Amino acid sequence: MDQEGIRRAVRQLLQAIGEDPDREGLRGTPDTVAQAALELYAGYAGDPAADLDVIEGPDNLILMRDIPFFSMCEHHLLPFFGRAQLAILPDGGRIAGFGSLGHVVDACARKLQIQERLTEEIADALWRGLRPQGVYVSLQAQQLCMQMVGGRELGAVTVTVAARGALGKEPLRQEAVRLLGAGA
Repeated sequence: MDQEGIRRAVRQLLQAIGEDPDREGLRGTPDTVAQAALELYAGYAGDPAADLDVIEGPDNLILMRDIPFFSMCEHHLLPFFGRAQLAILPDGGRIAGFGSLGHVVDACARKLQIQERLTEEIADALWRGLRPQGVYVSLQAQQLCMQMVGGRELGAVTVTVAARGALGKEPLRQEAVRLLGAGA
């Protein structure tokens, strides 16, 4: 990541909005933003499917609810955040350690995104990494761009869904939705 380029860009942004980047309080801002970018955009490094800790286990339906995530809207460079719900129907005894499921969500989220694509990328990473019978992913999020710019839909929650394989077809899809709870 080009830390110096980020610092220059932040200084230019501050000047463009009428601020003095050398005033007390803003002097360190370019460095702080460049440092934060290392975390906020860490998702550009590597394949999220590689974060899966694939282990052996039974081919029973696996559900994981309320995985927190944070991402950045590619249109406004403002955060959106929420919770991910996952359902995985394993195949051939390939399951993942629970912690690694959260790592996949995080790795996909830590780059410029739109919620719809983020949902698809999580489903694709689980599909590639585990080769299950089915995957179902639902994200519920608040978009700060919707709350701070334009119409200002305060508190609005957006829901996106992606499904693969058997969990994309009835009746298993409905069962995953029922087990994950309302809004999934």
